[in-house]
Amino acid sequence: MNVFQYIAQNHGEVLELTLEHLWMVVASTLFAVLIGIPLGILISRRPGWSKAVLGTANVIQTIPSLALFAFLLPVPWIGARSWRLAILALTLYALLPLIRNTYAGIKGVDPAIVEAGRGMGMTDRQLLFRVELPLALGFIIAGVRVAAVISVGLATIAAALGAGGLGEYIFRGLSMVNNQIILVGAIPAAALALLVDAMLGWVERRLSTI
Repeated sequence: MNVFQYIAQNHGEVLELTLEHLWMVVASTLFAVLIGIPLGILISRRPGWSKAVLGTANVIQTIPSLALFAFLLPVPWIGARSWRLAILALTLYALLPLIRNTYAGIKGVDPAIVEAGRGMGMTDRQLLFRVELPLALGFIIAGVRVAAVISVGLATIAAALGAGGLGEYIFRGLSMVNNQIILVGAIPAAALALLVDAMLGWVERRLSTI
């Protein structure tokens, strides 16, 4: 039986695990957006904090995924549920591109435009929301795109904790030494990553033409 025959015969389970995978990706990316974009704005206003914030996000990226899951296991409430642990870990991994792109996007706004806004009497808050963030939106969406694709890939590791997702097939195939079962998880995960990348890439291109 080849991979696609297996998927066709077990489409119910494949769909369920795909939805679990997608849920973890969407939740972690949303949390990362809610944390990462404000942090990017913050360090654009306080450049002295940029090294500490970006440095911390960089360090998190260098920690192997399974090691990060192990570090988070003792955390109260979080470690008690595998899906909470998985979403927290994926959120932490997704922070760097969001913080970095938000910061770079705001700092990349033409200073002449900012000065023109100040000359019109705009406050710092008005400049941020009416000038800088709209102009930096393409950069920010690019950061969301990278964060989401990272989450799709790393969510497969969450199956090692019992959090579900398409990684269930990958770990099942590894334990059975069965490449076909591994591909049943790997192919839909790769397709999901390509789909997410294409969708957010389209949004990014649309914004860049506005």
